[in-house]
Amino acid sequence: MRRWWVLAMLAGGGCDDGGEAGGADVAVSADATSAQDAGAPDAGAGDAGGPVADQGASIEDVELAAADFDCMLEWTKVRRFYITNKRGRLEEALDVANNPAGGTYPPGTVIQLVPQEAMVKRAPGWNPVTNDWEFFFLNIDGDGQVTIGARGAEDTVNAFGGNCFECHNKAAPQWDLICEQDHGCDPLPLSARVIENLQQADARCR
Repeated sequence: MRRWWVLAMLAGGGCDDGGEAGGADVAVSADATSAQDAGAPDAGAGDAGGPVADQGASIEDVELAAADFDCMLEWTKVRRFYITNKRGRLEEALDVANNPAGGTYPPGTVIQLVPQEAMVKRAPGWNPVTNDWEFFFLNIDGDGQVTIGARGAEDTVNAFGGNCFECHNKAAPQWDLICEQDHGCDPLPLSARVIENLQQADARCR
């Protein structure tokens, strides 16, 4: 499967949804192969974090399938990441994203820094450990078709063995596990230019 990825990510091994720190420019490999392409498309379907807290919470929950991860370039860009909300609460999500004091994102929020990784905010109580975030590693072929390589809560890893929650859990509490450049997470070995190249190469947008 064709992949828009960065060779440095193999060394960094970290998830990168929602933010990054400045890194060196590295070569983008258009044909790098994901180690998880052979996996089941929807392995670990959305119950990985456990049931939502109550019936009211389940009404606002969002359990995304592969087809729900559309072109990120059509979403709203905030600084370096892209954001949407699958429950019609984009304005509320943007208020949190642009609040200098931070805040908690509403259910249905989807955040991507690069096409292959995503964070999805589930209903309150879905998984208190991860602040109700579900982490995804996405396989995207050259025609823009998406399969889900990995999804879940504390144990989700990307194709290079990086644990998403362990990375994002280093963000200060007010940022709701969103890293960016100055929220406390370890820096990624990617420059702003490389991240922009990866975003613009999103095959779902063709």
